[in-house]
Amino acid sequence: METSERQHDPEQDSGEKTTLWWWTRTIVSWVLLLLMIGVLAVMVVIPRLTGSTAYTVLTGSMEPTMPPGTLIVVKPTPNEDLTTGDVITFQPVSGDPAVVTHRIEGIYYTGEGERRIHTRGDNNPVADSWSLVPEQIRGRVIYSVPYLGRVNSVINGQSRSILTTGVAAGLAVYAVWMVVNGIRDKRGKADDDESGTDPTLSGPELGAPVLPADPSAPNSESK
Repeated sequence: METSERQHDPEQDSGEKTTLWWWTRTIVSWVLLLLMIGVLAVMVVIPRLTGSTAYTVLTGSMEPTMPPGTLIVVKPTPNEDLTTGDVITFQPVSGDPAVVTHRIEGIYYTGEGERRIHTRGDNNPVADSWSLVPEQIRGRVIYSVPYLGRVNSVINGQSRSILTTGVAAGLAVYAVWMVVNGIRDKRGKADDDESGTDPTLSGPELGAPVLPADPSAPNSESK
């Protein structure tokens, strides 16, 4: 019976580790890139495209739906399109820049036919004392994202524009780098595969000169 020993090839293990590292690095990089794009979209891009305004929830009156630190995006909405159950942002006092975000609990009309809106916070036991007119309402909440409101509170005004431009440029450069680096890695791996030898071969390649066996050496064939 003829026996042969398959030698351990460290280059093969290195290739497997390199491939695993390449895939891990690529997946993590793309996840981080998509996460950054998503944050930029919900905080800046979508509000601008829809004519909305981003606010930060500061109190617990809308818990558990919108806890403190939640980012809310409010879009101006015609008063007649608002219905019971909508979450709206409004000025409790006309002309005062301070705003509150609560849910519409009821819509009523005065004897003169004027529309009035009553609100209540989800976490409040009683309805709000005010009766809102259309001029006090800033809009309806179209979506909210937990925790991002804290980031929104930090970057406002001019700093938001500067940060948005910087992040957008950085993402573009990062995306190009990832594509170029990925192509380069694949080409390098392909070149290594073409120039490498078969690690499963345990003897000399076909066509290579072979020295005659030493007649005094023991035979590797056992019967």
